[in-house]
Amino acid sequence: MSTHNPAAGMALALTTAVFWGALPIAMKQAVEVMDPFTIVWYRFVTASIGLGAWLFWRKQLPQVKSASLPDIGLLLLGSIGLAGNFVLYNSALKFLDPSVVQVIIQLAPVILLLSSVWLFKEKLGAHQIIGVSCLVFGLLLFFNEKLVDLLTSFTGYTLGVLLAVVAALVWVVYALAQKCLLKQFSSPQILLMIYVICALMLMPMAQPEQLLLMDSRQLGMLMFCCINTLVGYGAFAEAMARWQASQVSAVITLAPLFTILFVDLASLIWPQFFVAADLNTLGYLGAMVVVSSAMFCAIGHKIIRQHK
Repeated sequence: MSTHNPAAGMALALTTAVFWGALPIAMKQAVEVMDPFTIVWYRFVTASIGLGAWLFWRKQLPQVKSASLPDIGLLLLGSIGLAGNFVLYNSALKFLDPSVVQVIIQLAPVILLLSSVWLFKEKLGAHQIIGVSCLVFGLLLFFNEKLVDLLTSFTGYTLGVLLAVVAALVWVVYALAQKCLLKQFSSPQILLMIYVICALMLMPMAQPEQLLLMDSRQLGMLMFCCINTLVGYGAFAEAMARWQASQVSAVITLAPLFTILFVDLASLIWPQFFVAADLNTLGYLGAMVVVSSAMFCAIGHKIIRQHK
């Protein structure tokens, strides 16, 4: 049941931004010895158990028998999209710093916005056109030092960027499928079914025994990644139930800034394990422009309305 509580909504949205901001840093450590398929499989298994137990306790488990054939098709499509996003995101971290991946992934909500305009005939506001244009400019600033290499040669960095961009694209497939399924199921029910399907899909490629190769630091990071899936998405769902969707979306766009902050702090405390974000002044400015643009896409209409 939705309960309008802006203070709680903002606290929950900030919790999501903080957890999602810290996620790529932890995954960067875990991917040192564990392949992306196995990390993602552990995350989906943990999320399935945790969310399943919560929905069972609340007597809200999804009635799968009531799903139609199109619903099953959408569930499979959404599962492929989310599993692909998780695996590609982890794979990109093998080639890129966490802050770079987190900034690129801001393309996902923008592509979702444009896709919704095309598929669902939603209206594209002036604030959204401005936001998308500024976001592209922000990305050019962010990659100012690497832009020539990205466009003229194929390096590991280029591959990482491509993987992150595709990760954003396939996340949109998941989000669109979930949007269609909301007519039949609640958001937590959809997530549970998708988590279970994803875990089953990735099982043949997972190598759970890689857990034994991890030291205590890497194991702790993997555990954080697993808990992050539950807490991050759980806080996001609860925030949406207590606050306006546009405002929640605006707060969540702060995640890349938290990533850059956490990376820089970690590099000072544990320099043997973490490297500070490799950005010049224009790069930091670009990150700010990307985040501000994504935020303007979410709440720009309110700002424009107030100044009329």
